[in-house]
Amino acid sequence: MATNLRHILRQIYEHALRSVDPEAAVLRFLNLDGDTLRLGDQTYRLSSFRRIVVAGFGKAGVPMAKAVEDLLCDRLEDGLVIVKYGHGGQLRKTRVLEAGHPEPDQAGQDGAAALLDLVGSLSSQDLLIVLISGGGSALVPAPVPGVSLADKKKTTALLLECGATIHEMNCIRKHLSRIKGGRLLNHVNGATVLALTLSDVVGDDMSTIASGPTVPDPTCFADALGIFARYNLQSDVPTGVRAYLERGAAGHTEAPETLKPDEARKLKVQNLIVGSNFLGLKAAAEKSRELGFAPLILSSSMEGNTADVAKVHVAMAREILATANPVRKRCCLISGGETTVRVTGSGKGGRSQEFALWCARETAGWPHERILFASLGSDGTDGPTDAAGAVADPSSVARGQALSLSIEDYLTRHDSYNFFKPLDDLIITGPTRTNVMDFRFVLIG
Repeated sequence: MATNLRHILRQIYEHALRSVDPEAAVLRFLNLDGDTLRLGDQTYRLSSFRRIVVAGFGKAGVPMAKAVEDLLCDRLEDGLVIVKYGHGGQLRKTRVLEAGHPEPDQAGQDGAAALLDLVGSLSSQDLLIVLISGGGSALVPAPVPGVSLADKKKTTALLLECGATIHEMNCIRKHLSRIKGGRLLNHVNGATVLALTLSDVVGDDMSTIASGPTVPDPTCFADALGIFARYNLQSDVPTGVRAYLERGAAGHTEAPETLKPDEARKLKVQNLIVGSNFLGLKAAAEKSRELGFAPLILSSSMEGNTADVAKVHVAMAREILATANPVRKRCCLISGGETTVRVTGSGKGGRSQEFALWCARETAGWPHERILFASLGSDGTDGPTDAAGAVADPSSVARGQALSLSIEDYLTRHDSYNFFKPLDDLIITGPTRTNVMDFRFVLIG
């Protein structure tokens, strides 16, 4: 029966992934009728523009750009998208560059320079379509003067290691970049900008997705410095980074602030979210119901420590098994969002595998075999691994012990990948070319 549950679980998460396909997401909101291009509730007469160019960055860049190419055909003059290694593909008019994520690299810096060259060639008579998806922040490093790529890489690594939230990381990234925090608009020379965004952040805050390159930034230099203080990183961050942020906080003109709402209102820009985590959760709920499991969507906005979130899901499963509250058995609990892990060991894994590992620990020895816990990253990559996530059940700990795997040891070292791999409990999807945070499931038969 456990095998059957795993087959059902796979059908559910695969359906969720298909529902957030980036190409389909773009074409749901971007339509062409003769000479009129419609994005959401706004229209644009294409013959009024001298050139139409596409620029994108993020893990979903290729399928999003393909949708634009298929829609505009010969009307599109040029394009460039920057994606994570392994997420590339061939397009007709759009160049595809691959770069590093989650840590920025030289390929990303070179791509960012090419991106700025492309948009810098535009004028007020042109139309720029910007395609933004998760991972975009790391993929286009364009450091401010006095800050090197090595400085940005070290800063990013420090933030990842200490468990900083995506909002905190992006606040700092925006203030160290010539693209993020609305600053991409500084380079388009008055062109009309349509920005289509696939959300990978809790709450779908466009100023946080890929560090908000086309929207106003509500944070300031003082906020960035406060994050370093919160995690006691002041003495660890590179000198150039700290000095630039301090100059900005002091109001020095050579360290200007990010785009603010009053400035944004003067620009010709439309921003629209075309896909999100909640859309995937709804699709998972529909598939669960079709397969005979009552769905219950808990939230698409779960944040916080991964272990705590896992314990909440385990507690809900325990309640359902004991009391049939808040839903009867033969159900599927569904949640989304993005949790954090503060890494203290040398293990290999990611937040989705960590979630499953904690669920395995908390349910060890339960008599109920017909229950599964799973979490996976919608982009097909969980942390620096080839796994999207992992599946756990009440037998996971015992099966690990039979292979001399101690659950406590693997939790201490945050080595979830190497716990689940010999159990054949990793979820491997390969790159999905989308990114709308994580999907989590509790399937109770």
